[in-house]
Formats: sequence, C-alpha cells, structure tokens
Amino acid sequence: MSDLMFPQTVLDQMRDDGDRIWFEHGSRVVTAADVLRTARRVASGLRAAGVGPGTGLAVSASVTPEAFAAMMAAWALGARIAGIRPGLTSGQLTHLLGDRVDALLIDPANNTTEMRKAAGKLPVLCLGAAADLPDVLAAEDDGAPLRASGRPEDVARIIYTSGSTGNPKGGVQTYAAMSLDWPAYPEYWSPAIREMASGMQRHLLFGTLNSQVALDYALVAVLSGGIVVIPENMDLRPFFPAVIARHRITSSIMSVPRLYQMLDSLRTDPVDVSSLRTLMVSGSPLNPQRYADALRRLGPVVFQGYGQTEAGLLSMLTPREALASKGALESVGRFQHRAKLEVRGPDGAPVPPGEVGELFVQTPHQASGYWADPQEAAEVFVEGWIRTRDLGYVDGDGYVHLVGRAREVIIVNANVYYAGPIERVLAEHPSVDQAYVVGKDDEQTGEAVHAFVVPRPGAQPDIGELRDWVQSRLGQACVPRTVTFITEVPIGPSGKPNKRALASR
Repeated sequence: MSDLMFPQTVLDQMRDDGDRIWFEHGSRVVTAADVLRTARRVASGLRAAGVGPGTGLAVSASVTPEAFAAMMAAWALGARIAGIRPGLTSGQLTHLLGDRVDALLIDPANNTTEMRKAAGKLPVLCLGAAADLPDVLAAEDDGAPLRASGRPEDVARIIYTSGSTGNPKGGVQTYAAMSLDWPAYPEYWSPAIREMASGMQRHLLFGTLNSQVALDYALVAVLSGGIVVIPENMDLRPFFPAVIARHRITSSIMSVPRLYQMLDSLRTDPVDVSSLRTLMVSGSPLNPQRYADALRRLGPVVFQGYGQTEAGLLSMLTPREALASKGALESVGRFQHRAKLEVRGPDGAPVPPGEVGELFVQTPHQASGYWADPQEAAEVFVEGWIRTRDLGYVDGDGYVHLVGRAREVIIVNANVYYAGPIERVLAEHPSVDQAYVVGKDDEQTGEAVHAFVVPRPGAQPDIGELRDWVQSRLGQACVPRTVTFITEVPIGPSGKPNKRALASR
C-alpha cells in the first residue's frame, strides 16, 4: 500500500521520466520535464497568490499540458480544486463560483465576460498572458522539488455532477481518498486495468480535464509509459474516426452515444482505425447487440466501464471477457477487486444472486458526501455505503447486470414499471438501433410509456410491430403509447442521453 500523498507519485514520475514525451499538443511535443517545470512555476504563482492547504481554487481551463500541470501544482499545494466544466448556465456558474471559493484560475480562452461577471469580486488568476490578470505561468521556477503537502482530511477536489436537474451536486473527495484512488497508483490497478493500460501508447484526450474520467485515464496513459495526444481542433464529433487515423491513436474514452456515432460514421465513410488497442466506453449501459457489432468492426479493443461520480470506477468488462460468453457481453463486467457491492431489496436487506435489487457500493476512494448539501448526502451516503439508485443483479459467474434506474419508474394503473427493460426489448428488434423510454402523465392510466427510437441504418421500423414486440415480451402495460423516430438522441453535458430533452418534445 502506498504511503505517498496524492499527487506525489505523479510528480515523481515527471522527475524520473525526464525527456520522455508525455504530451503531443497539436504540433508541440511536451516532455515530462517540461510538465514538471510548468508545475513548479504555477505552484510559485499560486503560492504567491495565497493558495495553500485548504484553499478553495475553482479551475476553468482548456485541455492543455499547462492545465494538467496546473492541476497537479494546485494539488501539490494542498488546495481544494472545484473544476468548472464547459456548458454551464450563467446561473450555475455564479452558484459554483460563490460556493466558498477563494480564487479562480482560468486560461486566456476562458477569460470571458460571462466568466468574469460570475466571478464577481473573486480573485482571478490566469494560466497565460492576459492584460489585466496575474499570469501564474510567468512565475520563476526555483528548481526546488515539488512535494505534495495536502492534509489527509482536507477536501482535494469537488467532482460535480452534470447539473441536468438544476445546480450540479459536488461529490467531496479528500486527499486521503485520492491517495487510495487507482489512477495515480499502479499498485492498485486490477488485472483488467492493466490489460486496458497495455494499449494506451497514444491516448486521445479531449473534452475537459475537470472530468474525473478524462483525468483518470490521462494519468493511466502517462504512468504506463504512453503519450497523451491533444488535437488542435477539439470539436471532434464530426470526424472522430479521422482523428484516430491521422494521429494513429491507440486509446481513448467515449460515451455510449459517441461510440454509436463512430460506428455509423465508419459505415458510411470508412477510415483506417486499426491503430486502436483500447477504447473505454462508459457513462451508460452499452446495448449488447451494438457491443458485439463494435467488437466485430473494431476488433477486441472495446472495454466497458461502470462507475459513479461518488465512487469512481466500479466494474470493467474487457473485450476478451465479452467475446467469451453471452452472459458477460450483456453485463458491465465484474466489480473491481477493491470495490464492494451489495444488491439490496426494498427492505434494505441483501438479495440472493440473480435477484434484482438496488446496487449499494463501497470503494476506498469514494466521496465522503456532497459539498454544502447534507440533505442530499443523507439520501445517497448510507452507513458507509453509496446508494447508486441503479437496479441490477449479479449472475452466477459474478458479472453485474444493470436493468434500470430506481428513479426511472413509470407507474401504470398503480403498478411500477422500469424504463430499462422496455428500452432493452425495443433495442433487440432487428430494425432498431437505439431506444429510450420516458413516462408522462396520462388521464387513463396515471402515467404511460413513450418511446423514442433511432432506427438502424436503412431500416424503416413499423410502429405497430414495435408495440406488438413489447407486448409479447413485457405485457400490455409496457407497450409505448407513442413511438417517435429520431435520428439521434440528444446528449446532456455529462455525455449521457438527455431524457429530459426527449420528454419535453
């Protein structure tokens, strides 16, 4: 077990790797030594601005090597990082920056009128040159070793949820918890993680480093000897496969909808993506048929991960396992060796294997609550366990199967039905690519099922046939009152399907 406070292992690896390339940023190559020098300069600049143990530092920066170095520097100083992701409303931004933050660190790209207005009287520092702001990159590098000085009980970071239902909730992770988290500590990597890391020689990074998942896998890439590749043009959606081909990418992470878009793009505009060795897909359950299709078309490179903002990575399914059995293919893998799982019934008692219940989880690095939200924390953090609100079961081989969300219930004639099973049945129809189900008020039945379907390319599903398909498998109450065909599902800020947007149609 490591006794090094986060992020000391990362800082030590920077020192040891020296001239080994850690980042390719557009046409730039950035070595580990370059990143360490940048981290020392930023640490000096932050220290001069009063940042130290317990300081609340909000960070809004683009994906760059400098942003990575700045985050490591702030953690080395023992600050509390509140990552401000793109896409927040003005109200959400004002809320987060007013929530016990002591300073704001931005880069020139985020030095906007909206950001400065939301910051109000908050001290603002810049990661680069800006006419009216202190530039922390301009501080001198004194060459002294950068040592982690976080206090175990202090909050290291606030991991915000998407905020799709209002202001984002912030999961609180202490320095003690981050020092037990797996990404920065190879000794904690499970065999599945090591199998994944073996393919991360050229890891594509995009989105935001304030994403827990994006930062985790960037750390795995550099700590396993790989290079993190950051394209100059970060709007990757229209040409994601082309970026993989151009940069000979071997690994990346993506949401399930992005994988579907990638497969559709390759069908109509094929390019060479044979360089891929590891493609981690997470955020929502992967349809087994599409998973099998991805394995056929991309090769044995697609991993599926299941996790929670509050608990981190919980389970992983390797392509080797997915190809070995149908049961594994339909699961989200086995739980990681340091994670604990209980499947509980409505009475709170564990249920036998194979029986559906709500998943309660524990990890050594889990959040300890929600920032400034004890009421919500009391509902989710229960006697040391995290209530996921996911419904599922564990099969005889130890694979975890998700069947829906505890909150995604549709009450038809006073009986409870879950959206997940209806979606899976619809997605099993030969003409259906993706299916999403919501419940809406209905004068006759209280609520009714409404389905949104993305057809398979070239297919023309028949609504009556789809309704009969559901009825024959799940019964009349689960039959969609309406079926709406869509070309693609709207995606929320978290990268997950936005059912609220569908329900509003």
